[in-house]
Amino acid sequence: MKQYKKYYIQTFGCQMNKSDSERLKTVLEQQNMTETQDPQQADIILINTCSVRQSAEDRIFGLMKNFGQLKNKNPDLLLGVTGCMVGHDQQRQLLKKLPMVDLYFPISEINNLPQKIKQLQSPLFLYDEKIDSPIAYLHIPAKYEHTFEAFVPIMSGCNKFCTYCIVPYARGREYSRSFKDILSEIRFLKERNVQQVTLLGQNVNSFHPEDNIPSKNNPYKDPFAALLWEVNKIGIPWIHFTAPHPKDMSNEVIDALALPSMVDYLHLPLQSGDDEILTMMNRQYTTKEYRQLVEKIRKIKPHIALGTDIIVGFPGETEKQFNNTLTFYKEIQFDISYHAIYSKRSHTPAAKMKNQIEYETKKERWNRLQHLMETITEQKNKIYQNTTEEMLLKEETKGVYIGETRHMKKISILPKEDLQIGKRYNAYIERTSTWMLYGTIKGIQ
Repeated sequence: MKQYKKYYIQTFGCQMNKSDSERLKTVLEQQNMTETQDPQQADIILINTCSVRQSAEDRIFGLMKNFGQLKNKNPDLLLGVTGCMVGHDQQRQLLKKLPMVDLYFPISEINNLPQKIKQLQSPLFLYDEKIDSPIAYLHIPAKYEHTFEAFVPIMSGCNKFCTYCIVPYARGREYSRSFKDILSEIRFLKERNVQQVTLLGQNVNSFHPEDNIPSKNNPYKDPFAALLWEVNKIGIPWIHFTAPHPKDMSNEVIDALALPSMVDYLHLPLQSGDDEILTMMNRQYTTKEYRQLVEKIRKIKPHIALGTDIIVGFPGETEKQFNNTLTFYKEIQFDISYHAIYSKRSHTPAAKMKNQIEYETKKERWNRLQHLMETITEQKNKIYQNTTEEMLLKEETKGVYIGETRHMKKISILPKEDLQIGKRYNAYIERTSTWMLYGTIKGIQ
């Protein structure tokens, strides 16, 4: 039998996908394999896929075609696809476009991967309907990418069924990890001096575990707010979470934003600034309700930085409705927006809607929103000039240190011999630009 010694993983999509790949690496390394950064040196190549937009799937087909050429040269090479694209392809329609693939499995099946490799029949569709839970694989320890920060999934799936979104079909319904499992992983990270933990979920603040809140003196009834309190008590210096749904942003969760370890940034997806479009999207809130939510958040944490997601060119979106989004963006004064051109996804109601917007119109609107965002972001960054900010040093690039502040602003620091990646420092901000703060070190935390 072929001995597989080296693996290569390429990950597409969100932080949840990246966290899943960390667990996938653990499974392979338990089989005495080592990671390579060169696919030409690999015995197994796996792509962890995203299916949020059509462009992501198109890239995956193109990439796998290239890897198929490697397989032609090395027939023993195993090619595998996992992740969200497989999750929503239970009828194996997309698999038909990937004749070179040996392994095609949802991420929930990675526990069984070693056994399936040994029993390989090509192409093999790994789909076990008898699994106890689609998040059972989260018991696998992650091979964290960094020593100083970690992503910790607390739930997976979504019950909201926004009309444009494929997540409920790719990830399934909501399942939450237990308090016990999450806090055990975070205590493990604390022992290893991890500085920043990001709690992950497709709808992270809909967290509802089966076990009870661990501490009797926990002041919160909302399970997610209670979890934030428990994690704060463990003592991780920086705690972040993504991505919450505005509908599930309870008063207790808002109150918990002021807990001492919480970062000064919140990513709160808006998707549209027009009420009719929000209704068509099934977002389950109005712009008035979103505005009231932001007011509550800024009352609890006045200097918090706000990020958002916006979809441009949703079916039927008129010029007036798009302008409503621009007006609402100006009103809220977001620090950053991750906006995307609407992409039709199979199985979703929006894909069947009439009045699909032409790409040229969607692109033109995207450009206008991008220009507005850059203008506001540059203005908002100026408030940090001549201030001292706590920062976590994350990388060194071309002789320049790059860190991140508690507001999730990137900061550039000129080289200094005694600086260490993964340490927290105080930095004095000397100047700012649209995407970067520039400063000097004033002390260590």
